[in-house]
Amino acid sequence: MDIIVLVKQVPDTQEVKIDPKTGTLIREGIQTIINPDDLHALEAALSLKERYGGKVTAVSMGPPQAVEALAEALAMGVDEAVLLSDRTFAGADTWATSHTLGKCIQKIGRYDLILCGRQAIDGDTAQIGPQVAEMLGIPQITYVRSLTLTGKKILAERVMEDGYEKIEAPLPALVTVLRDLNQPRYPSIPGIIQACSPYSKIHIWNPVDLGVKAYEVGLIGSLTQVVRTFPPERKKEGETLSGSTREIAEQLVDRLKEIHIL
Repeated sequence: MDIIVLVKQVPDTQEVKIDPKTGTLIREGIQTIINPDDLHALEAALSLKERYGGKVTAVSMGPPQAVEALAEALAMGVDEAVLLSDRTFAGADTWATSHTLGKCIQKIGRYDLILCGRQAIDGDTAQIGPQVAEMLGIPQITYVRSLTLTGKKILAERVMEDGYEKIEAPLPALVTVLRDLNQPRYPSIPGIIQACSPYSKIHIWNPVDLGVKAYEVGLIGSLTQVVRTFPPERKKEGETLSGSTREIAEQLVDRLKEIHIL
């Protein structure tokens, strides 16, 4: 079984700050991590590989430093990785990003399953997975909490607002996973050594490698643009209640009465 996992390197959101003048994220000096949901997609891919055999390829789009995320994926057990990195890709919205990722997957050619996290913590759009599936013309199952393979089909439990539903789809297919699916493994020592070696299996591709035009990707190829990003305004400092459970409950009731909620 050949599996492709879409991985994104994101800023550690606990450290993110926004430039008050430009409204853009200040990324300099900010620690980056693999998007948490994508770690669960990686674990799902590696578990399926251990059970059914095959190959796992991680794909990411980002600046050169995104190679660190792919190196971590290799240390976890991924066989090969592709980084889409070029200034032409910069500023892409979900449409242009999905188009670029779709072209990359088409270039890779052989795949039975595409896995990705439900959404990225820096954008929270949850659009990339579904858009890639649409561009490739393959079935998609989102918000998956469990999955199994039966022959050339995938059976998944998809979380709904009031429960869950079981869905079956033919392969190849794309699945976006939830954190309830599994517990991601840690990178192994041999994996870390291999990922840090000069022979690490990370390929870096640009628009020419994908056969795309400049106007199809990046900011130029985007159908939407972010006008401004800003943190929510803090209107009032929070208050911490102390004491026993009963005392805290009584204080809370008093505060709610003061603002006429009770």
